[in-house]
Amino acid sequence: MSETDHLTHGSRIQVWDGPLRIFHWLLVLSIAVTFLSSEEDSPINQWHMISGWFAAILIAFRMTWGFVGGEYARFSGIFKGGGLGHHISETLRLRPTAPVGHNPFGWMSALLLIAVTAAVIWTGALIVTSAGETAEELHELIGWSLLALIAVHILAVVVMSALTRENLVRAMVSGTKPTERHPGARSARKPSLFAYLTAFVVVVAAMFGILKIDPQAFVPRSTESAEYSDSNMGDMQHDEDEEHEIERGE
Repeated sequence: MSETDHLTHGSRIQVWDGPLRIFHWLLVLSIAVTFLSSEEDSPINQWHMISGWFAAILIAFRMTWGFVGGEYARFSGIFKGGGLGHHISETLRLRPTAPVGHNPFGWMSALLLIAVTAAVIWTGALIVTSAGETAEELHELIGWSLLALIAVHILAVVVMSALTRENLVRAMVSGTKPTERHPGARSARKPSLFAYLTAFVVVVAAMFGILKIDPQAFVPRSTESAEYSDSNMGDMQHDEDEEHEIERGE
């Protein structure tokens, strides 16, 4: 790639790569469907399990893309810039610097949302595999915590967009930011072929892993039937084990 390929194109520079933006908006859609379908009387309740497992695949992708993806998608960006203390100081003065990628708050928010989403998925998997009441209560508690974090995240995006005079939502849609706000900045390095291949392998592996845990993971079904069927499977296995013990005793 030539030197000019990294220079600005027109009045905007490329910041967020395509796969990262697709991940972001698919996760938004997945979480929205999951919450809207969480109640058993919801007309889309049969999509609750599918959207949850789909979110798990997205999380697996993002964790991989954070190491091999585009320049500003990588977790190494956490250690760039002026640091959290400096950013807090600027924000309190209502004059935060507009970074090309995420600011420290942005990274903290992104990582926290990923972690809490993963926790919601984990407790949901526990419900499917064990049908435990404790797991169900924990799943609901963490789920509402995730919803609160999303509300704070949206508020932060609105506030930072106003303070930095930069439309952060538009940036995550188009992948670009205005050059006048970032003089001297260049478009981000693009993901390599190795990055795409690695992400593909991880996504496929995640799908197989999910199907190993829940063979009907991507089949529309109500949450009640999912819990009931897995509970019955456990009871049937227990009964079969007891029968084998009796046969051996005879």
